[in-house]
Amino acid sequence: MASNNYTYNATYNHSNASNLHTPYGSGDPYYNESTGFIAPNATKKKTSKWLKVGLPVGLLIVAAAVVGVVLGIRAHNKSSSAASTNGTASEAAASQAASIKAEVGLFATATASLYLLPIYPSATNTAAYTSPTFNPSTNAALAWPSDSFQPASPAPTNVRSDRPRLIAPAYKWQALPELIKNDPYLKSWNDTIFGNATVYYGLPAEVYFMDGDSGILDNAREIKMRIKAFAYVYRMTNDTKWVDRAYTELQNAVSDSFGPSGDLKWNPTHFLDTGELTAAFAYAYDWLYDVWTEDQKTEIRTNMITYGLNRGLIAYNNSDNLFTGWWTNNTEGNWNCVCNNGLTLGALAIIGDDTTGVAAQLLGMTIDNAKSNCAMAVTSDGSWSETANYWYFGTTGHAEMSAALQTATGSDYDLLDVNPSFWKTGLFHMAITGPGSLFAWGDHGPNKFSTTANGMFLYGSHFNHPEYVLFQRDQHDAPEPLSMFWYDPTVSGAFWDGLALDNFFTDDLDQWAAMRGSWTDENALYAAMKFGKNQGHQTHNDLDVGDFVIDALGTRWAGDLGSGDYRSEGYFSNDTQSSERWYYYRKRTEGQNTVLVNADNQLVTAAPKILQNLTSGTVQGSSTVIDLPSDSTALFTGDCTSAYADVTSWKRGIRLLNQRRQVLVQDDITATQSVMWRMHTNATVTTSGTTATLKIGDKTLQMSLLNAPSGATFTTMDAVRLSTDIALIDGQVDQPNPGVTVVAISLPAGTYSLQVLFNPQWDGMAASDFVTPPSVPIDSWTLTSHDA
Repeated sequence: MASNNYTYNATYNHSNASNLHTPYGSGDPYYNESTGFIAPNATKKKTSKWLKVGLPVGLLIVAAAVVGVVLGIRAHNKSSSAASTNGTASEAAASQAASIKAEVGLFATATASLYLLPIYPSATNTAAYTSPTFNPSTNAALAWPSDSFQPASPAPTNVRSDRPRLIAPAYKWQALPELIKNDPYLKSWNDTIFGNATVYYGLPAEVYFMDGDSGILDNAREIKMRIKAFAYVYRMTNDTKWVDRAYTELQNAVSDSFGPSGDLKWNPTHFLDTGELTAAFAYAYDWLYDVWTEDQKTEIRTNMITYGLNRGLIAYNNSDNLFTGWWTNNTEGNWNCVCNNGLTLGALAIIGDDTTGVAAQLLGMTIDNAKSNCAMAVTSDGSWSETANYWYFGTTGHAEMSAALQTATGSDYDLLDVNPSFWKTGLFHMAITGPGSLFAWGDHGPNKFSTTANGMFLYGSHFNHPEYVLFQRDQHDAPEPLSMFWYDPTVSGAFWDGLALDNFFTDDLDQWAAMRGSWTDENALYAAMKFGKNQGHQTHNDLDVGDFVIDALGTRWAGDLGSGDYRSEGYFSNDTQSSERWYYYRKRTEGQNTVLVNADNQLVTAAPKILQNLTSGTVQGSSTVIDLPSDSTALFTGDCTSAYADVTSWKRGIRLLNQRRQVLVQDDITATQSVMWRMHTNATVTTSGTTATLKIGDKTLQMSLLNAPSGATFTTMDAVRLSTDIALIDGQVDQPNPGVTVVAISLPAGTYSLQVLFNPQWDGMAASDFVTPPSVPIDSWTLTSHDA
């Protein structure tokens, strides 16, 4: 059976990957799950210039031989998702699903090396590719047994008597080997975890590295990643060499060579570091509890309290006046999730052994605080309020904390459900993932290491959305210890069966849409656009009303640049109009795929309004090959006038044409200052008047400016700041963007309709097969307004 998973790169070390002018701090960009549009550090032969960050250097990829607010969410309920509530019928359905799974194996036959997304065969399998469902079973070979720990009145300080208590209770460890035998995904992940743990085993203990304002977060997350792997392999083998190696890592993290002496060792001024290291120690203490000596338990517990939990109390109470707990107040984002998760896991791990009382005190704080902040980072349409990449950090913390509370105490205290829209965030993650990776506006964040999208497994089961589980299980980051316990092996079907091709997210904060030609064809068309506000994203956004991305032919043609250097002065200062953050090219409006007026930034007070979000309602069937109806289309339009003071009207729209084979982006604008249409691409661009030819490798996309205003032509520019931009702070520099070209249209003040048609040059499609749509004002767009 082929694998679509990855092996760890043993030569990687963040401390020797430093590059002051990369957007990753000192971290290696290959460990970031990023935008798909980040300028590479070096040109590599035979690869697209789009660099998909997240791929460890030297990775081995093994290929197989072989409408409402949100569209696309399907309603599931506990009673209807099962094949039948009748025991006999249900067991038969579960057995049949397991047999099919064993026969078919992994649905994805490989993982794309550039974008780290699964590649599916062109196939129709009516037995395996069925509607997503869970098939309840009491067969120990096919399903998890029920948890006997069911307290009548759960309380955070009343924990289960057996160990482990965090996420993976003993009954699950006992059941896991038999489930692995019968589930190809569990087997594949188990093999990968063992392989990665073997590599980690041979590496030296984590080398301390203070990465400026980003602290020791890389250290913390890599230690957490290693500890989970070592503890997992020990519990699966009973080989104590893994315990010894875990202990070495723990000792190193509190040694004289690891940070300053005193209780600031885990860098609580950047409390994410403290939170993740506390979580690492919590997993070690709990998952290996039965094998530690009493002296080791005391040592691990004392260090966790000194450098982690006590600092948590200080942060909450601000008792040292350092304001290290700023994230506890009105912080609806990843900081609150990660920090509260670490403190909660640490407290749960030692409660009952802790004689200081710190664990109980923290549990009285973190749960309610996370419910008021972390859980509210999901907006009313399921979007993550920061960025697509910060969804990973936030949901990892949220999922770990929710699951640990549930297994340790018998309740998550409504952390999963307090936000009535949280269940939608699985579709947000699915929709924002295109064939060319994420529509990753704003910052993409630091290295992920122990951060994954595997909360999808927990959310899929809890919210009864099996498509979340089915989508995530084929992703490159699925093989990780927590997946082994969150994954429900009774799941069956294909995530794409019955899933809408178009998804609209209409909460005022983000306002975005994703439209595609297929969920399973890596070459399919994908077009996405956002409006939304320029404030309220925890200072991780860009000034980017109207930003868009386009994928086709297996590559990204229009994409986002991602983060600047987090250590740049003023980068996170604030999100006011005069913020130094907006000095940097990648954060400025000119660094986005949108319209620039008067060569200046958009207003932070922008409040765009969605005009229309229309779709023909096309859904994918059970086959990975989709036969699109001739009238299959979608469109998304908005009023973006409020983004500029020098604009009396600006409406922007994007729509699919010709059975989702062409894209039209249109701007109807009246401005009292100059207008510049801009798009960033890694393609080699050749312009000729109102046409532009883009080439990436052997693929080609044609751009045409239809009904061009007088004097309007395509030009190209370097992806660098304009000469009229405000000067950077002394000593600061922009990130270089090698290999990135800006396609532009420049016009003086006036009234224009800029209609840019994108024609990917599909194999077998003749020039006569493309359509030239009529000119239609955005206000008059309908599903049929552009029919020939």
